[in-house]
Amino acid sequence: MGHDIKLTASDNFQFGAYRADPRGTPKGAVVVIQEIFGVNYHIRSVCDRLAGEGYVAIAPSIFDRTTPGFQSGYSPDEIAEARKFVASPDWAAMLRDTQAAIDAVKSVGPVGIIGFCLGGSIAFVAATRLSGLKAAIGYYGGAVVRFADETPKVPTQLHFGEKDAGIPLTDVETIKSKRPDVEVFVYPGAQHGFHCDERASYDKASADIAWPRSMDFFAKHLK
Repeated sequence: MGHDIKLTASDNFQFGAYRADPRGTPKGAVVVIQEIFGVNYHIRSVCDRLAGEGYVAIAPSIFDRTTPGFQSGYSPDEIAEARKFVASPDWAAMLRDTQAAIDAVKSVGPVGIIGFCLGGSIAFVAATRLSGLKAAIGYYGGAVVRFADETPKVPTQLHFGEKDAGIPLTDVETIKSKRPDVEVFVYPGAQHGFHCDERASYDKASADIAWPRSMDFFAKHLK
């Protein structure tokens, strides 16, 4: 359904992205921000799924500045390798590349953003700092708590797993207390990565609630 494209950031850096277009007139567009595993099969399938929902979906390869075209699976060794990318993340560069993706699809109509893992944190920060968005959704973003003093400029929704080993519920409570303006959902028994059906931590029951909830949120705000 989708294809690879090139984007250019404000500092003229060129990088890859995956874009999927719906059949018929789009309802709007959604920027999809990857986990630490790159724009891999799962992230592409999320884009395809969003296209099926009627949105132009675009996933920028935000690791291209260090390792162009990086994609990974979810074996223990691959997870260990992928974690190296977030040892000292360049937030400014990732946000520049996210802004370029927003700009690439804003002519389509209203633009939302959805991110997972690292991308969930980026989606939240994008809501507070970037321009051109109408709504933001973050799944299990571990760094959101670090940015919770920043106020989103657009409606924002966050999803967390109750049993996420990397995001304690105390962090989620901190986010809730600092950001009463943000919708926060916690999924009982769910672990980190519960939305990804390629991971051992996939939780179908939680994912089957979270995805329709996300689509309802976009339907409400991307108009």
